[in-house]
Amino acid sequence: MSEWLSLLGPAWVMGCILPFLTAPLGCLMLWRRMSFFADTMAHGTLLGVAVAGLLALPLWLGVTALAFLLVLLLWFLHDQRLPSDALLALCSATLLCSGLLLIQNLPALRPELLSYLFGDLLTVSWQSLPVLACTVIFGATILALTWSKQLRVAIAEDIAQSEGIHAGIQRLIFMSVLALFTILALKVVGSLLMGALLVIPALTARLLAHSPKQMVLWAFISTEICITVGLWGSAWLDLSTGLTIVLSMAMLFILIFTTQKILNIVNS
Repeated sequence: MSEWLSLLGPAWVMGCILPFLTAPLGCLMLWRRMSFFADTMAHGTLLGVAVAGLLALPLWLGVTALAFLLVLLLWFLHDQRLPSDALLALCSATLLCSGLLLIQNLPALRPELLSYLFGDLLTVSWQSLPVLACTVIFGATILALTWSKQLRVAIAEDIAQSEGIHAGIQRLIFMSVLALFTILALKVVGSLLMGALLVIPALTARLLAHSPKQMVLWAFISTEICITVGLWGSAWLDLSTGLTIVLSMAMLFILIFTTQKILNIVNS
């Protein structure tokens, strides 16, 4: 048991801290109808990894730089004439293809490609935990300080602007915190499953909540449960940790959704 705790302890603590950021961030992303934005950021991390490998820089530096450059690019490209989802699709495809092409031509990165794609929470150590925890706390604090404005912009942007809230600045803050999340999520679930870590708990919470606060709370609870089940389940069954966590989230959503549908049919 002590061996399991030494292996899973740091990952479990990190997994329990992460929902303080992912729960409000995921709900905001759902309210803003920007679910595809997480995938765009995720695909950008692959290019960041490839550029860091090409320049012989630390991988976290490449991912961080690319994530915040992408935020500035998307903020600059925001145009009322162009649909946001189309712009995100353009950036997502471009970044994914560029990243994979670079990685294919960097033999040193090929053996680690799966870990970049699907992550490995078990690589978190007690030494790296304080830095990761402080990053989560920093992102969550920014959201907490701007929560009222973020919520107003997400619900009704025109009304928020009429009240003196600068929607562009709030959008930039939101995307910057999301960029911060992608750096953390690369280690937890990898680049391909980052969006699921935000979207699925928020969708599950939407089935149960009757107010924004309730939705954030339910997203937090469901994330905590699924990360715990997925982490310990993956260790017990010898499965990929990131994949097991995401599948746990999906199964919880299906369970709640199906139960509610059955109850509605029975009560109707």
